[in-house]
Amino acid sequence: MSNESGNSSGVSSGRARGRVVGVPKRCWCGELVVSLMSKSTANPYRRYFRCAFAVERKLSNDNHTYKWVDEALLDEVEALSFRIGRLEQTILADRVEEEKKKFEELELKLETEICARVEDVVSEAKCEVKKMLVVVVLGCLIMVVLSKII
Repeated sequence: MSNESGNSSGVSSGRARGRVVGVPKRCWCGELVVSLMSKSTANPYRRYFRCAFAVERKLSNDNHTYKWVDEALLDEVEALSFRIGRLEQTILADRVEEEKKKFEELELKLETEICARVEDVVSEAKCEVKKMLVVVVLGCLIMVVLSKII
């Protein structure tokens, strides 16, 4: 099978040992996978990956690794797109969580500041109420004293 495609249909066949997703690195037999170019009439100059053992022994219609390069690269792109989507979701979730924490910290800071201001206003109001109470008590005493004098 020297530099010829054993699969003239134009589609990589699923082998008995299972289909490899993406670019194959090694065959199920442990041999490295090499990149070759098809010289068949059905797929002229189309690149494919093939088990080095099968190439060396010129095997065909076997269960050693065989995959079109364009299909392998498409698998890789799809896998990377999926991973990018998951990473984007993770980043978005992290960003939302971070913004939530910042909002909670700001909310706590504002609540603390508002409580401090309310306490200041309440203490001032208490002082004013005490002053008014003293004025009212003195006014009542003066009225009582004046009523007894008259």
